[in-house]
Amino acid sequence: MKNRNSGLWCLAALSAGLWISSVQAQTYPERPIRLVVPFPPGGGSDITARTIAQKLGEALGQQVVADNRGGAGGNIGTDIVAKAVADGYTLVMALSGPFSINGSLLGKLPFDPLKDFALITLAGATPNLLVSHPSLSAHTVKELIVLAKASPGKINFASSGLGTPAQLAGELFNTMAGVKLIHVPYKGAAPALTDLLAGQVQLMFSTMPPSLPQVRAGKLRAIAVTSAKRSVTTPELPTISEAGLPGFEAITWYGMAAPAGTPPAIIKKLNSEVVKLLRLPEVKERLLATGTEASGTTPEEFATYIKSEIVKWAKVIKESGARAD
Repeated sequence: MKNRNSGLWCLAALSAGLWISSVQAQTYPERPIRLVVPFPPGGGSDITARTIAQKLGEALGQQVVADNRGGAGGNIGTDIVAKAVADGYTLVMALSGPFSINGSLLGKLPFDPLKDFALITLAGATPNLLVSHPSLSAHTVKELIVLAKASPGKINFASSGLGTPAQLAGELFNTMAGVKLIHVPYKGAAPALTDLLAGQVQLMFSTMPPSLPQVRAGKLRAIAVTSAKRSVTTPELPTISEAGLPGFEAITWYGMAAPAGTPPAIIKKLNSEVVKLLRLPEVKERLLATGTEASGTTPEEFATYIKSEIVKWAKVIKESGARAD
């Protein structure tokens, strides 16, 4: 009888928990939501976050505020959300660096990208652009490889931070091409591009949102894209794979997550609203204009994708010998 009563108590508690979660979702949100962007303003993650925040705020009837907390390759801002109250009012842009790369590249992280978060959705992905300062004599991938081999250690590439996809793209290029481009990390894409525009660094594997306008303005030269297939945004540009390094692929993806323990009904509501807005023609067009192709998945699909990305980049990091310093 005691075991039966215990079982009934557990069932009642579970039912009560589900009821409370459902009620919370019906009234959620009752105040502004904070969306932490773990990189400084101006980069691809920031542009994507602000696009989503505006439309999500309109859909939910509460302001969604993008809060830039850059540093440590995205780890600082991501960790803030991992340790936040799990009530749905603090979210994070879940990025490929802190969620799939940094664990292998930097070693132990202050958070677990799967256990410490309630995933919401994969929002979109963009190939990186291999861009150069106009003063660099190489105009193609093959010319860059020849130049780099003739000047080992004298050509550098900027990245948006240690452990970011931008760094990994450069390290993968080094390994596959047999060259030694020197990595120069910055605290975000914007400061990295500022120095690239000034000629302080020669190259960058940049996300499209911040760099594509500079290319179109003639201030930077686009050499190739890092995706397996040509981008619909820049169909005239070859992939690095077809231009000299067969099999090369390195993309950047953006998603959304909340702290682990956030009521499932709230996660379900956020997933529904974000996926819905990502399918709006104006949102798709706005993101595509910056090189990002909108996605929209279930939390379970997003988790499966992150797991596959962790395995992929762990292998690349081991084989390339990439380091965060």
